[in-house]
Amino acid sequence: MQDREKHNGGMPLPPEDLRTVLAPVDLVWARPERPAARKLVEAAARGELARVVGFVGRTDAPQVLADRVARRLEDQMRLGGPIKDPVGWLIGLALPQRQRCGDVRCDDRVLLGSRQDCPRCAEQQADRRDQCRAVAAAVDAAMPHASENERRTATEQQLHQDVTAQGWIREHRWAQVRERQAAAAQARAEAAAGQPANDAPAAPMPPVVLPAPHPFVATDLVGGDDQEQELVLEDLTREQVRAWRVQGLKDHSVVFDHIDQYCETSARRLFSNQLVDEAQRLAGTHNLVLGHTAWGQA
Repeated sequence: MQDREKHNGGMPLPPEDLRTVLAPVDLVWARPERPAARKLVEAAARGELARVVGFVGRTDAPQVLADRVARRLEDQMRLGGPIKDPVGWLIGLALPQRQRCGDVRCDDRVLLGSRQDCPRCAEQQADRRDQCRAVAAAVDAAMPHASENERRTATEQQLHQDVTAQGWIREHRWAQVRERQAAAAQARAEAAAGQPANDAPAAPMPPVVLPAPHPFVATDLVGGDDQEQELVLEDLTREQVRAWRVQGLKDHSVVFDHIDQYCETSARRLFSNQLVDEAQRLAGTHNLVLGHTAWGQA
């Protein structure tokens, strides 16, 4: 059988239909001793391959997915070191698409197939930069006699409130879309069954009611449990800051996600200027560096 073929060194080869996909990581795939563990990876690879086929076609999909896992392996070796859990790493990090925006073609801010920069990600980053600058300028104007730390804290709080409110609005709009789609599907089903649709007027949509913004929460990286805590930078312990920075060192997407959501100033405070600069340099994204406000670089 194909999945029992061996390398010259006696290690198993991936199944023939996944050989191109898993070629960059075939030694990682072969590390688990139990065949059932490798079967889990094969199932995940076939599922992801089917998704990529929908974007780039059956001919190019294996190589596109192979290029993705090769990039993830390179990042892991450069930033995270040896892979301790091969099955978890392959299923959780190497194979899945990383969609950074609402475009289904987006994979790590690059469009599947064309390999061009994702325009929606670029728009979101530009909008977030403009929002950061606008909020910082408003805080500077409203607090001319405040200290740098006070203005920085006020800026971050305002940015978080804005992001929270925008998220609730987006969710409400998507809920409305889903309700309309469900109603349309029910009407079509009733029409197909020859049953008259309900002529009663639809209830008016309730207005958007936004809850009070709440602080950003994140899993406690130090304790490793499921408890959540407020990510208020001034309240973090040294161990918690160190844990966030270790996480950012292992996976630069953690740094970029923080920049996308909460502005580069906050990321530089949490992860350090050196780590943010290094992540941008390695990712070739120096264009993400934001302009600084009147109160300087964090």
